[in-house]
Amino acid sequence: MHTTPPDSTAPGPSTGLTRQLGLLGLAATGICSMMGAAINIIPIMIQRNVPGIGPHVLSAYLFAAVPALFAALAYAMLSSAMPRAGGSYVYASRSIHPYLGFVASFSQWFGLSIAIGVVSYVTVPFVRDVAVTMEWTGIAETLEIGWVRLSLSLAFLWVFVGVNLRGLQLYERLLVPMMFMMFALGGVVIVAGFLFDQADFAASVLAREGVRVPDVQAPGFEWSTFLAASAVLFSSFIGFDSIAQAGGEAKNPGRNLPIAIGIAILSVGSFYLLFTAAMYHAVPWAFIAERAQDQDLTAPGLLGYLLSPSWTVLIVAGAAIALINDLPAMLLAVSRLMFAWAEDGIFPKAVAQVHPRRHTPHVAIILSGSMATVGILGSHWAGDFFLGVDILVTSMLVNFLVMCLSVLMLPLRNPEIANDVRVLPNRRLQVPVAASGVLLLGLFLVVHVAKDLRADLGGWYFHSTWIWLGVMALATTIYLYEVGKLKKSGVDLDTRFRTLPPE
Repeated sequence: MHTTPPDSTAPGPSTGLTRQLGLLGLAATGICSMMGAAINIIPIMIQRNVPGIGPHVLSAYLFAAVPALFAALAYAMLSSAMPRAGGSYVYASRSIHPYLGFVASFSQWFGLSIAIGVVSYVTVPFVRDVAVTMEWTGIAETLEIGWVRLSLSLAFLWVFVGVNLRGLQLYERLLVPMMFMMFALGGVVIVAGFLFDQADFAASVLAREGVRVPDVQAPGFEWSTFLAASAVLFSSFIGFDSIAQAGGEAKNPGRNLPIAIGIAILSVGSFYLLFTAAMYHAVPWAFIAERAQDQDLTAPGLLGYLLSPSWTVLIVAGAAIALINDLPAMLLAVSRLMFAWAEDGIFPKAVAQVHPRRHTPHVAIILSGSMATVGILGSHWAGDFFLGVDILVTSMLVNFLVMCLSVLMLPLRNPEIANDVRVLPNRRLQVPVAASGVLLLGLFLVVHVAKDLRADLGGWYFHSTWIWLGVMALATTIYLYEVGKLKKSGVDLDTRFRTLPPE
């Protein structure tokens, strides 16, 4: 069991984690964390979450990519100098202050853990779509039953908790092949979307259901609606930060972490835009906007109107793989955040335990899986998985904002570590990139919170902002309690939080 002497001024000499993840495994971690519900559901269901966005989804996606790119550059810079487990927490705690590092990363942990639950919950409709396509009516109806969907969601989650507990070798062997399969099957959607047009879709709906697709005049462009949609679509680009959290297990981390972040954001960003353009090329936005009000729509389910059953099953399988890939990658990320807090002494020390043979932080993995279970239950209780998405967006906007601030503050607080930055080492480049990220991410955060607080919902607990603030209050309480314990034990806090954790 990994332990650290309580009276040391810095954590122990070794974490117990091992550097096993190569460049491909790191890139797969980021890519698989990004692709899933984001690509197969959110560009469709945005028509429910932000009514009035209409035909402007693709342009909102493009706009959302800009602050994501600034955040990715901030992560790349910081990861090149501080390649440690729990990257986000380490970056902010060594660049600004340990309190801000903990609160921001606790926000990230909470948001991503809820997202893991959401992904587990929305995987079941893809299985249902396969049953519908194969005309297995009884199975499809069974999968619509609440307790069945809930039970299957929990099963998906805990299978991959088990995968993470077994270690990085099994994790990488599963993740990398599934990543390539996900791209290949997702490519079928892109090709099909551009092969057919909206007239083909309208004819298919009329033949299958006897219903005409509404010919609706496009709503006028409104900046408030556009920005609100962009803030939600920004969640699609969340995931590359998972690479930073694996910093303590990366081979050649100073080189591989920034490269993997670049590969993830560029490849997935390009894929997203092609995928969304293809979907709205083939399916009228008005049809999506109307059906999304009372149905959970998916990209494969919509293209099923145009494709043969065999092709539809194939693209549904690709979507299911994309969703499933989310689970092990994001579980790795959130568990390493918890591990880093405990290793630094601001979270119960038992959470930093590492399995002596598998080299996995097993306590942190199980606790993260438990929090994701809350995400499943919340999605089921709320009846709308977008509550989980909104919590994730709030949490990650705050986290990415803090990462950009960390780039600005690092040379002032920790000049020795700042000298180790290898990505954009020129300060004249760092400052405008980080400052632009702060401005855009701050704008998105204000718009997103305002939209949430104005929403007419059934209770305060359906507003993501109030839930997030409650989580921050909990994080503050934990931090103050644990730091108080460190002070009483005589720990030199200034030294500890200016020094990088052990490898």
